[in-house]
Amino acid sequence: MKFAVIAILFLTACHSETKKQDFASYVNPFIGTGGKMGVGFGNMFPGAAYPFGMIQLSPNNGGPGWMYAAGYHYGDSTIVGFSHTHLSGTGVGDYCDISLMPTIKPIEEKYFTQSDSTINEIIAERGLDPNGFINRDGHPGPFDKHFLLEYRSHFSHSSEKASPGYYAVNLKDDNIDVELTTGELAAMHRYRFNKKAGLQSVVLNLGYTNSDRTTDALVHYRSPELITGYRFSTGKANVQRVYFAMRFSRKMKQHQFFNAEKTASDTLAQGTNVDAAFSFDGNESQELVLKVAISSVSEDNALANLKTADRFGWNFDEMREATRKKWNDELLKVQVTTDDSVKRTIFYTSLYHSYMAPYRYSDVDDSYKNFNQVPDKAVGYTQYTLLSLWDTFRAEDPLLSLMQPRVEEDIIHSMMAKYKQTGELPYWEIACNEGGSMIGYHAAVLIADALTKKIGKYDLDEAYKALMEVSETNRKGLDYYRQYHFVPVDKEKSGTVSKTVEYCFDDWCIAQVAKQLGKTADYKKYMARSQYYKNLYDPKYHLLNGKNSDGSWYKPFEPRFAQYGNPLCVEGNTWQYSFFVPHDIPGLINPSC
Repeated sequence: MKFAVIAILFLTACHSETKKQDFASYVNPFIGTGGKMGVGFGNMFPGAAYPFGMIQLSPNNGGPGWMYAAGYHYGDSTIVGFSHTHLSGTGVGDYCDISLMPTIKPIEEKYFTQSDSTINEIIAERGLDPNGFINRDGHPGPFDKHFLLEYRSHFSHSSEKASPGYYAVNLKDDNIDVELTTGELAAMHRYRFNKKAGLQSVVLNLGYTNSDRTTDALVHYRSPELITGYRFSTGKANVQRVYFAMRFSRKMKQHQFFNAEKTASDTLAQGTNVDAAFSFDGNESQELVLKVAISSVSEDNALANLKTADRFGWNFDEMREATRKKWNDELLKVQVTTDDSVKRTIFYTSLYHSYMAPYRYSDVDDSYKNFNQVPDKAVGYTQYTLLSLWDTFRAEDPLLSLMQPRVEEDIIHSMMAKYKQTGELPYWEIACNEGGSMIGYHAAVLIADALTKKIGKYDLDEAYKALMEVSETNRKGLDYYRQYHFVPVDKEKSGTVSKTVEYCFDDWCIAQVAKQLGKTADYKKYMARSQYYKNLYDPKYHLLNGKNSDGSWYKPFEPRFAQYGNPLCVEGNTWQYSFFVPHDIPGLINPSC
């Protein structure tokens, strides 16, 4: 493989030849959707997405285990619905909210209540393996009723198509062609019912879950063409609220609600597992188009977001092409000339994935449900969510600071919004909740990078105060780090080497901000803290090793050992973490000095 040119374009004007190039054609969204236990997963989804957009419209297979963290795993052969939120590349599952599934099967209550006898009946009729389903722990086990067994469908990868902003598949059981696309705030579905049927139905499953739990849901029938509602849930995001609005291109012939527990009428249904079916006259047309939007604030805000799709009318292809153009505008910022088409696909797919998240969280009117779960406004910026900072501070955020400086600026504003509302910077933010995962206080890295590179405008006094406070908490052994000048194994129990070196890097970043602001005493303090990693240098092995609080070395020392939750490292081993001193390469070369 030979790279001839890699050019990064910062100018908005490009040569006409570059503009004609279809960079989106180099992207393969199926990359990262596979993997297996013990080897690893990409945990990506293949569906339609807009750069840093609000909606991720993609198929779900129905399995809520680790390998279904993004709702989809390439090794599966069934689809249970198409939902409008998905995590991208994370090690935990959540989201997959507002699941829709087209069908021509009869709409009967027993298929929604799913008694054991009904499930056994379906299993017997179709010759299914009763132990072939996926239970809540991600292992083979009993049927999990979070999806509707009757309305799932088999599919073949040969019928799947995916490209930036577009996904298509044929649902084999009913022979329905499904196409999905999305804009920044609203999405479109296009269904083609190839089999003649009296009724063509769309099933809404608000009880569908991916490693979270529905706490409340509501469906509101507003007219034969318009439905709104919400799904509230708890999971990685402790309190998540997703309001939705959907409009159909044709008037429905009938609508039915199922599993309503609190409110049940002709126009409203409420409950933790509420479902609905919207049925259309099969003699009118083979095609049905839907527009769908979501919001964290209210049904009315979801309706306002839905109106952003009005400019497309019911022209699905026009939205699809507009989103593809947006993806091309972003992807052409990096031009790679190579004679290796495989490497080119890998590169542009990686860039595509890098521009997928974080996700827009503020609505068309800039409002969002804040960290105290009350409506707020993102004044002068876009509020973003899914800030899994431990995953992104090393490479993703530095890339965005170069290629997407406005997005990176708004990420900083989004983090500072949390500080203003709760008194703390985020660690692993999701849907304006603190997920709490992972180590370090890497918001400091992003803030320091932005300030030193002069990306955006911020309240420097407030940002500096936030940095001081985040470095003085007692979270995950940070109190021991300050006391012993390393994180001791006998006190903290897990990941002590990783925590020490990552805290050192975070402190070095804070020191650079202090230096820039003329805070000499703080600069010296945090530079001294950034050297604490040397206290774990074991001259016997020339690697970093764990220590107990009395200064004795941790034994037995196995530098290749990387079991999850081990005493020394977080998702790595000491061979790897001994080299994580990006702020002090000379000190790493000679750490005994």
